[in-house]
Amino acid sequence: MIDWRSLPPLTALRALAALSETGSTVAAGARLSVSHAAVSQQVKALEEHLGLALVSRGGKALELTEEGRQLAQAVLAGVAGIEEVVRQLRGEEASRPVLVTCTPTLASYFLMPRLAEYQQAHPEVSLMIDPTPQLRDLGPGGADIALRYGNGTWPGLEAHLLVRSPVSVLASPELIPWEINPTPAELADYPWFQELGTNEASDFLEWQGARLNPTRGVTSLPGNLMIEALRSGRGVGPMARAFAEPDLEAGRLRLLHEDTRKKGYYLVTRRDGLRPAARDFARWVRRQARQSWGEAE
Repeated sequence: MIDWRSLPPLTALRALAALSETGSTVAAGARLSVSHAAVSQQVKALEEHLGLALVSRGGKALELTEEGRQLAQAVLAGVAGIEEVVRQLRGEEASRPVLVTCTPTLASYFLMPRLAEYQQAHPEVSLMIDPTPQLRDLGPGGADIALRYGNGTWPGLEAHLLVRSPVSVLASPELIPWEINPTPAELADYPWFQELGTNEASDFLEWQGARLNPTRGVTSLPGNLMIEALRSGRGVGPMARAFAEPDLEAGRLRLLHEDTRKKGYYLVTRRDGLRPAARDFARWVRRQARQSWGEAE
């Protein structure tokens, strides 16, 4: 039997859980429709109630202690379970689409060519694909699954590597002939393409100690249009090598440099589990990735 009177106030537990999800009192306050000061007060009251430090305040940003992370994960798991039961009671579970957020590049080159197979096998499942370079929230009120590019380190989330792929800086041989091998500083004087919503061009050059030439300009466009833009011979651009391999092998594009700071594409979910339809879709995505690229980990 639960000793309800010994438990901390639920408002304080909500504040800690929101802080764990968002990483800041400002964002946590916005999520809970309260001020950031209210979040700080609730977390401090929770620490006093438990006699434990739940947040480390020594640096510029707030970080949860190990005790804070354990308690926050327990709260999130409990609330997720309540939300799931409520949805089932309301009859929403079966009809709610599986929401998948991913980059436009991955949506175009990986998901779309394979979705017909999934839909044929699972005609009862509705999908909602959100192609965006922005990181969308996962869980209640957000996406079920994210397919993200990075190193696999997203606090509070579980990540499975789908494919290892550095960011390749590419160009058409018509723009930069095979016999010319420009340095990053020399590439800064070319026109550049980059995926809309990112700073991949300037980020790569700054990593190499160079800066974009402001007189040449950068064209930002959806990731699924990057290959066509690079094939046109009108600029240089970075993109995940996994999706450029056919053009590299055919000689339509050439590799100029690689940025290996990030590992590849990941399937990302919350640690408190997926509902059945989303879990089945996640398994299908991982199976498709293995068939296309082999074992990644």
